[in-house]
Amino acid sequence: MKKMRMTFLGLILIFILQGNSILAEENQEFVHGYPSESGKLHVEGNQLMDSLGRRIQLKGISTHGIAWFPEYINEDCFRQLREEWNCNVIRLAMYTAESGGYCTDGDQEELKRLVGQGVEYAANQDMYVIIDWHILSDNDPDLYREQAKDFFAEVSLEYADHDNVIYEICNEPNGGTSWQQIRDYAEEIIEVIRTNDSDGVIVVGTPNWSQMVDQAAADPIIGYDNIMYTLHFYAATHKEELRNIMKTAVEQGLPVFVTEYGICDASGNGAIDREQANEWVRLMDEYGISYVAWNLSNKNETSAILRSDCGKVADFVSEDLSDSGKWLFQMLTGEEMTDVSENSEDLREQVPAGKTVQEGNLSYTISVKNHWEANGESYYQYDLSIQNDSNEKQEGWELQIPFTDTFHLSDGWNGDYQAGENVLYISAKDYNRVIPANGRVTDVGFIISGSAELTVDEKGEQ
Repeated sequence: MKKMRMTFLGLILIFILQGNSILAEENQEFVHGYPSESGKLHVEGNQLMDSLGRRIQLKGISTHGIAWFPEYINEDCFRQLREEWNCNVIRLAMYTAESGGYCTDGDQEELKRLVGQGVEYAANQDMYVIIDWHILSDNDPDLYREQAKDFFAEVSLEYADHDNVIYEICNEPNGGTSWQQIRDYAEEIIEVIRTNDSDGVIVVGTPNWSQMVDQAAADPIIGYDNIMYTLHFYAATHKEELRNIMKTAVEQGLPVFVTEYGICDASGNGAIDREQANEWVRLMDEYGISYVAWNLSNKNETSAILRSDCGKVADFVSEDLSDSGKWLFQMLTGEEMTDVSENSEDLREQVPAGKTVQEGNLSYTISVKNHWEANGESYYQYDLSIQNDSNEKQEGWELQIPFTDTFHLSDGWNGDYQAGENVLYISAKDYNRVIPANGRVTDVGFIISGSAELTVDEKGEQ
């Protein structure tokens, strides 16, 4: 009798263990939820959770800088991303330091208006939205700490009752900024947000362009709930080594959010590495890590999901997409977008190679990266890099670029610009005025408009 009793209890124990095993397997599934069903998100351990206690995974797209590409913040675009691309999150990238940046010469009220529109459209389309304080060339988020405090005090008060809002408080700390510096900054910004929004999810950047999540795992922020940590990757540059860093950090209990990634190299350009990109997706899906692709624009760079000759701001079809865009659509949906034009060509292949001009110890390379027609005028987007050809550092730089006709300056970034009748004058910003010996300044660019024949005047070059 005793023996039979033990067998019966053993069977009960087996059934309990089997039941727990089934529940554990079910809990490994990650919900692709939307605000209407998943509600406000929170963090438990290393996982992002929804209001029903389910593990949730967000997948979506980041805008490029909203100061430069505001046109993509429109409801039809967001609707298509939600309904056709299966996106449940959109990221609003608001640069802080570059030309047009919130903390430099940008129109702060207009930028806040665009953020507000983005939050509204995302809510209308049942999507989560990340408000991204996009530091980059400013390196250390502490540089504009006071502006960040004011901004996040305002937006957290405005959107505290929005279940779909996530705060990203420092995009990519770099330039040797340490985790301790980032942590000190983050703790103050978190406190500002928590004054108004007691439980909104906050994402904190990590050192070296948001790669060193291992440092955050070794010394995480304590005393606050619902904090996550950023990892960014570009698949053609960042491979198994960085994947292992992320995997180890997650297994140590760190909640990681990939708020930006691309399938090209870390410059946002170069060749696509689909094999490495697929390995990243496999690992992120295995651990339920949320991820957001860079970027929603037609900028002439590999990471842009739209072709540079695409003038649409919504209702995209396959022939509007770059190779990155086609990969992303297929990855998110499991399908290929239809309406492919067999004769379509990528404008990138038609753009002439850059011209290099020598000016004393400096040389600059200028190239047309994009062009389009609007309002009866031709628009041209130029990219510049400035090289110091000497063995001594260069303190400050100025360029004079002559054109073949009069033009109108529409936009410029990472430099101070003044337009003459047919000459564009560009000088350094404070943050890029010093060029090391044999060093280079990149990511300088501008947009001008004029006649269809407008081009750089080779005869006028010195």
